[in-house]
Amino acid sequence: MRGYDVLVRCPVCRHEQIYAPPAFPCPCGAPVVPPVTHGSATALTHRTPAGAWVRVRCAACGRGTDWPRPELGCACGAVLRIPVAAEGPGAPGRVPVHGARDVVTTAVLFLRRLGYEDVREARPDEERPPSGTRLTALGVLAQIEPTARPLRLRDVECAWLTAMTHAVTCVCFAVAGFTPGARARADELGVALFRIARAGTPEPLNGAADELTATGP
Repeated sequence: MRGYDVLVRCPVCRHEQIYAPPAFPCPCGAPVVPPVTHGSATALTHRTPAGAWVRVRCAACGRGTDWPRPELGCACGAVLRIPVAAEGPGAPGRVPVHGARDVVTTAVLFLRRLGYEDVREARPDEERPPSGTRLTALGVLAQIEPTARPLRLRDVECAWLTAMTHAVTCVCFAVAGFTPGARARADELGVALFRIARAGTPEPLNGAADELTATGP
């Protein structure tokens, strides 16, 4: 494989194939290649104007430009949307993470970029999580663990139960990732898991997170 090639797994038939992302011409003249990632792609069921584009920053001049989001056809007939580790449409620059407040701010900015514009921290009179911070917005509830403690199974289940009570999407963010039990339970429940790296970029860790990143609310 070349440096930019990735191994893509179809979530429908589980077939794996190599994908080579296209190079787009930046106005400065340098080629821009979307930083696609290995792993399970998302089967595209419907298209949205916002989801059809991804913002990629040119390594040569730093210009951020919206380019068509990478897609690939599978032999089973599914159209696959390839995960991209990049800024999305209208995304702000990265927010370096130095403490708990930066972690929460990163999650807020990321959710707003996905389309949840009214993100706020849960009020004191609302149900509090066992630990960490909880964010809410129309259509979503997010559990944030900004410390060095991985989110555990109980954390994921509590967040999911609260989200189901309000009939909204459940999302979890953690700096230290998730315990194996939490990841397995999140996959069963369809909870999107993201790890927030020190550079301030939420990294999708499961299929629900890949789908949410690709399609938005």
